Amino acid sequence: MFREPRSGPGGKPSPTSLLAAVAVLAAALLTAAPAAAAQPVNVLPGTAATDVRAKLERDGALTVTERITVPAGNPVHRTIPLRQPAADGGDRVFSLADVRLDGGDVQVGPDAVRLVLRPGEATFRYAVRGAVADDGPEQEVRWQFSGGWDVPVDRISVSLLAPQVPRDITCLAGPVGGDDRCDRYEIGRAQQVQALQFGLAPGDRLVLSIRVPGGAVPSNAVVERPFDPAHAFSPHPGAIAGVAGVGLLLIGALGTLRHLRRRDARTAAAATGPAEVLTTTATGTTFTSPDGVLPGHVGTVLGERAELVDVAGTVVDLAVRNYLGIEELAADWRIVRRSPPDAALRDHERAVHDLLVGERDQVSLGELGRGDLAPVREALYAEVVARGWFARRPDAARNLLWWGGIGSALAGALLAVLLALTGPLGLIGVAVAVGGLALTAASRSLPARTARGAVLAGRLRGLRAHLSSVPVATFPAADREAACFRALPYALVLGEIERWLAAWADLDDADAPVAHWYRERGAVADLAHLRAALPAFADRLCTCFAAHRPPPGSPEPVTTAAASR
Repeated sequence: MFREPRSGPGGKPSPTSLLAAVAVLAAALLTAAPAAAAQPVNVLPGTAATDVRAKLERDGALTVTERITVPAGNPVHRTIPLRQPAADGGDRVFSLADVRLDGGDVQVGPDAVRLVLRPGEATFRYAVRGAVADDGPEQEVRWQFSGGWDVPVDRISVSLLAPQVPRDITCLAGPVGGDDRCDRYEIGRAQQVQALQFGLAPGDRLVLSIRVPGGAVPSNAVVERPFDPAHAFSPHPGAIAGVAGVGLLLIGALGTLRHLRRRDARTAAAATGPAEVLTTTATGTTFTSPDGVLPGHVGTVLGERAELVDVAGTVVDLAVRNYLGIEELAADWRIVRRSPPDAALRDHERAVHDLLVGERDQVSLGELGRGDLAPVREALYAEVVARGWFARRPDAARNLLWWGGIGSALAGALLAVLLALTGPLGLIGVAVAVGGLALTAASRSLPARTARGAVLAGRLRGLRAHLSSVPVATFPAADREAACFRALPYALVLGEIERWLAAWADLDDADAPVAHWYRERGAVADLAHLRAALPAFADRLCTCFAAHRPPPGSPEPVTTAAASR
């Protein structure tokens, strides 16, 4: 029979009755304790529960410890994505380190981490890299603390400790891509953030983000964007600034080239004037050329490159000076060796002599074979530098700019690819490539002549005007042969040979010079025949020399035209 406890004086329970009540209550609690421990509080059967403790370290890593309650039955699977969509269309990429799992198996892949959890209790520890992103004056720390489960999650609690007091907090829970807020989340004391969520369906996630002062920890966010040409080559402010900078540099370079070219042209124009081919002194009349220039030098001085017609002019000059003889055959020409090279020949003349005949007595143009013109060009370039007409080899100066432009174009193309793959600055690489191509095209206009060379170029243009207009009948009879034939190679390389020979052919036969160095089928040719035959010989010779062009890849052209002079 249940009795009421006795009361003391004044209606109050007696001390004996109070002690009895406490004893009964203690016995009841001890009896009920095993039953309470048998079923976790707030965890429904068939669901998981996690308690997460996270800390943002000073080095930017986010260390996480998850204590997981796994329901009885089959193993539970969970997938943690390491690549998540970013707001700007790219992918936010995370990485995990120091991964440890007690109570299951874990597999870390490049795009996801996969867990297989055995029923019971499990502890999952890891460190996240890529969770900290700069955002203006602040930093955002974001991580998906739950998600990818194949069973419902009854409850998840998160506690995040930051090195500084967070300024803002956002917690999203529910289906991926949704914007539903967590049941509870707050910034607590001691720089700690807490969040709580109940009832997540399989596949749902919980994402917690906080904002801390900028520079609190090193930023380590990685965003990868799939290649998009419209974005890669978009008019981004940084791309526009880069293109403008490259454009200014290109304009400066091309402006400098134009200034140098115009200065060179002005110097040459100032020196242009009548040029005499005969000089009369007390010892007699002699042939002269401006600054002692030879026919083979003319093309290099005027066009800043050695051309085939210059080599042909050198051959005619060697014939006029009796080192070689030219014989016209039925369908070809033959070059005859008359005198061996001596000290009077320049290096390029000796190279031409060796190329044509060498130790042979004679050779037809059809038998020349594939000789090498490189020694001739090398000697010509060395001589124009030694004479002070160029500060350096003109081909080397132009080739340096040419190869520099090609290198810039290739580097720009590579830079465009790299910038396009990593951001919206691809236009900068395109601008560098276009600038390189422009420099390559402009390399041919790079002037390499010195002031003395520019003056000589002007005097050579004056010589061409002299050859095209001088009345040859005014030359003294004793000097006509020297005047006609010593100037003939210059007329050839300057493009005035037909007019020059026509003027001499119009003289009376008694006054006309005789070309003893040129024979037509064994007989000395007259000037009327030479007027048509010699240009044909030069063209045929240039055709033979055309087989001896520079090696493939060389930008230095070798042409037969003299019209540009």
